[in-house]
Amino acid sequence: MMLTGIFDYHAHYDDPKFDGDRAQVLARVHEGGVEYIINAGADLETSRSSIRLAEEFPFVYAVVGVHPQDAQDAPEDYLARLEEMAAHPKVVGIGEIGLDYHHTREHIEAQHRVFEGQLQLAARLGLPVVIHDWDAHEDTMKLLRRHRPAGVMHCYSGSAEMAKELLRLGLYLGFTGSVTYKGARRALESAAAAPLDRILTETDAPYQTPEPFRGKRCDSGLLPYTIRTLADIKGVDPQEMARIAGENARRLFGI
Repeated sequence: MMLTGIFDYHAHYDDPKFDGDRAQVLARVHEGGVEYIINAGADLETSRSSIRLAEEFPFVYAVVGVHPQDAQDAPEDYLARLEEMAAHPKVVGIGEIGLDYHHTREHIEAQHRVFEGQLQLAARLGLPVVIHDWDAHEDTMKLLRRHRPAGVMHCYSGSAEMAKELLRLGLYLGFTGSVTYKGARRALESAAAAPLDRILTETDAPYQTPEPFRGKRCDSGLLPYTIRTLADIKGVDPQEMARIAGENARRLFGI
């Protein structure tokens, strides 16, 4: 049975992998039960692209931000530019922001400065944040404890112990197709530990493709595989899981 009311709170449809058929893909997934999509920025250019997508498609919204891998290239006025973008009526948050020590440890000071600056911007604007954390758990948690933002930990695959602290801080946990992978023990334990009203569903399209399509381009039409896995963990019907996750996303992002 086709699921309805699906909310993919984190995708990258501005990615070049969609250049050949972007409009067709978005039309197809919308017709397949996907009610809302939030497209995430990674730098100023992709943040603007996210807004353009949101303007073109009524069911698409945007978050704008500078990703940690792009922090060292952020111009001096990046916060002013993000604030200007955030005034757009279809911008619902600041993201994708955070720390990433997996890809590089050469620009940690810039990552911290840019992450903290965007946490402060989000607080001033009253917007939630979409947080990226890859192999930087300790430093990420220090900044989250300091600023206590509203928001979601994107593509969560950390420990259940860290998940419990994130939940105590008031954050949501976002789960992608990675929960369908055979080695996803920690993500599954964290999903089991999270209350239903703090779980969000995402694709990170075109990445994090669920089984049995792993290795192929991901889009929001594959989100039911993630939802069904989460439903099994939580002991609820998949349609109910889709409904609850959708309500959670609408509540967090004010949609």
